[in-house]
Amino acid sequence: MTRILIPSGALGLGYDQTALDRGVAARPDLIAIDGGSTDSGPSYLGRGLSKYTRAGTKAEWAGLIRARQAAGCPLVIGTAGTCGTDSTVDWLVDITREILAEEGLTATIATLKCEQDPAHIARADLTALPGAPDVDAAAIADCTHIVALAGAEQIMAALDTGADIIIAGRTTDTAIIAALPLQRGDHAGAVWHGAKVGECGALCATNPQSGVLLLDTDATGFTVTPLADEACATPHTVSAHMLYENSDPFILHEPGGYLDVTDATYTAIDDRSVRVTGAEWHMADAYTVKLEGARVAGYQTVALVTIRDPHYVANAAAWCDDILQKHAAKVTTRMGPQDYDCQLRIIGQTATLGSLDHNPAPASEVGVLAIVTAADQATAHDIAKLLNPYLLHHPLTRDEEQPTFAFPFSPPEIDKGAAYAFVLHHVMTLKDPMDAFRLEVLA
Repeated sequence: MTRILIPSGALGLGYDQTALDRGVAARPDLIAIDGGSTDSGPSYLGRGLSKYTRAGTKAEWAGLIRARQAAGCPLVIGTAGTCGTDSTVDWLVDITREILAEEGLTATIATLKCEQDPAHIARADLTALPGAPDVDAAAIADCTHIVALAGAEQIMAALDTGADIIIAGRTTDTAIIAALPLQRGDHAGAVWHGAKVGECGALCATNPQSGVLLLDTDATGFTVTPLADEACATPHTVSAHMLYENSDPFILHEPGGYLDVTDATYTAIDDRSVRVTGAEWHMADAYTVKLEGARVAGYQTVALVTIRDPHYVANAAAWCDDILQKHAAKVTTRMGPQDYDCQLRIIGQTATLGSLDHNPAPASEVGVLAIVTAADQATAHDIAKLLNPYLLHHPLTRDEEQPTFAFPFSPPEIDKGAAYAFVLHHVMTLKDPMDAFRLEVLA
């Protein structure tokens, strides 16, 4: 049996210290935590930065380093610094060394770096996944950062170094949990299924914000136990997690194969824990890793106006459409032909789903968010300025008195800087699982 302690869904979300102490007392074989994902968009990968503050990360990471010391087991983080670039791995290494010095502790650190050379990837033979964007070699070469998602094999290699703390670049969410039990020979289907259920900590429990989770894997299945007060796992909460960020509720693809939970059985063994058996792991013919890349898609200026007049709130979509038409004509007249994009998103009606929202709720007021994207910041700013009079005074019809709306900021135009776009949703075949990765043990 292998026992994995998962403090939370990601470093930066916080964790229940009392529950974490319970987990340490349960003598885990490994403490594993995710460091990020693509959930917050392409900017973090594009810039190679974490979405969380250094101070906040340090406080949480210090608690986990102390927990590792008390438990006497390795501590592993995947997708360090939100995006898993080399720069964010180095960032967390620096924080780790600072914590160890301040705490008077010693620990061996291993790093697994996953960043790829865009010029090399532009020449590589890639396979597009369903829904992948149309890209050419030039767009790939323009990426500011590209990472390959490590799987369990690369984390196993890091564990083999004997390091106390493993700081990995971009990994699949499950890899850091699955590696040790697979290495120990636990049931592969159970390991991957348990890793999927446990990837977000207590999100698979009745108190999803509580964070801390204990996962036990063995020769036939796995058991999941949330450790915070008033947090329980049920067959429903555990089975439902296969739907989380997964297009197929029964199949999960990972480097080297796929998980099938079609025949899984979920059984409550007490009022807190659930036992799961029946999942199967299928090896693939080739070992592939997914790639993620981001590049600058332009520069943005944003502006926000708020509208409360019931007549304009009710007709906000028509108002926006008319503004966009008149604004486009003015841009051409004043600035000549321009390659840009201008969006007006109605906050309070359809800002989240856009045209997919077929039944927007009525609102007493709405905000209209203007987003102008152009090839450079100065052009985006000038185009947004041409939009300003419309957002402030544009009437729905010529017969109406000129209205006045509200700008929350002065000036209303806010330069947002570079906007990034995801470029890659592709896989790359490797002859050896370590071919795209670099493992180093630090003194």
